[in-house]
Amino acid sequence: MKNYLKNPRIRKLLYYLAGFFVFVIIMNYVVMPWYVYSPEKPVPKVVGMNSSDALNVLKSADLTPIISDTTYDEKYPRGSVIYQRPNAGETVKVGRRVYLYISGGEPSVDVPVLTGKSINDAKFALERIGLNLGNIDSAVSSNPQDMIFAQQFAPGTPLKKGDYVGVSMSIGQNPGGIVIPNLIGKSLSEAEKILSDSTLKVGKINYQPSVSLLPNTVLDQYPSVGNKVQAGAAVDLFLTKPVDSDNSH
Repeated sequence: MKNYLKNPRIRKLLYYLAGFFVFVIIMNYVVMPWYVYSPEKPVPKVVGMNSSDALNVLKSADLTPIISDTTYDEKYPRGSVIYQRPNAGETVKVGRRVYLYISGGEPSVDVPVLTGKSINDAKFALERIGLNLGNIDSAVSSNPQDMIFAQQFAPGTPLKKGDYVGVSMSIGQNPGGIVIPNLIGKSLSEAEKILSDSTLKVGKINYQPSVSLLPNTVLDQYPSVGNKVQAGAAVDLFLTKPVDSDNSH
């Protein structure tokens, strides 16, 4: 017998057998009785709750919440639970894992590059990602006729699906005079770009306080839209500025 025990393979086999029997005993007399006879309770409903509240509710119920995934869902606010597994009302053991799926909110898309495109191409590019073509301003420009040379939102701006994006389209150069483009509602930098593309420039700038519009938004212009001027003419702008807090009372 002692000779057998000196054999490394036999000793290794005996160690494995001993370990296996210990494992069976633990499973049979410790783990299984605990699992079979451990208390059970129904899973509370956490769908619709924000994730922090849901975690607290499940922990208070002696369950183990696990945030499984985040997905966009416009029906549920960002950060709220949209699905749970097991479902609410199911009876489970104390300590059972409950997997939560969290809403990422309403999906957004990035505005594509529209400058240099035709109206049809721009419309297709927008609709392909769930956006719509908005107002189309036509203006004299050094760009080819029917080409978009300015867009309402810069490329990469995140918008909600279904939003509209306005553009400015070139009608080419007009030898009889430059038609003043519509600058109202544009930012100062956008107005400068549109005027430059129309071979015009910014003239005098007047500021007016506004609480509802961003600073440097064009409120009015002179000459007004549609008037004809010579190339290189200046267009005066009336821009917004923040309301002075000292004079707001």
